[in-house]
Amino acid sequence: MRKQRSLVVHARTAVLAALLPLVFATGHAQEGPQTNLPRVPLAAGMYQIDAQVALTPAQRQIGLMNRPEMPPQEGMLFVFEEPATQCFWMKNTLLPLTAAFVADDGTIVNLADMKPQTLDSHCSGKPVRFVLEMHQGWFAKKGIKAGFRLTGKPFQAGAR
Repeated sequence: MRKQRSLVVHARTAVLAALLPLVFATGHAQEGPQTNLPRVPLAAGMYQIDAQVALTPAQRQIGLMNRPEMPPQEGMLFVFEEPATQCFWMKNTLLPLTAAFVADDGTIVNLADMKPQTLDSHCSGKPVRFVLEMHQGWFAKKGIKAGFRLTGKPFQAGAR
């Protein structure tokens, strides 16, 4: 039995070793920052936000990783298929960020400050479909807290 398990482990290792070059050759590995995503204008009261939109699982996984800088009014809106407890971390993320966990109608459920390059988990206080990441302190400097309502096309009833 032990010999049979060993053969299975070696077979799996061989398959993974054969597939790795294909994964990297097809562009699924992201080396640099993701800066070419579609954008959507959002507003937080009188403040305008230029949000890149991460829609796919791959786009959401990469997020703002490896990005050395970002304009102050820019952020990233993560859009999920269904409301769920969303949890974020900062692996390979160079900028300190604040995550706003946002309900379908644009109401901020909770905010979480996140330190760069950590694996600390930051989760929504209740199920949400949207998470907006901005520079850390952006919301606080503008007096925006949980309960504040963001506006923009993603939060309109017809957009769901």
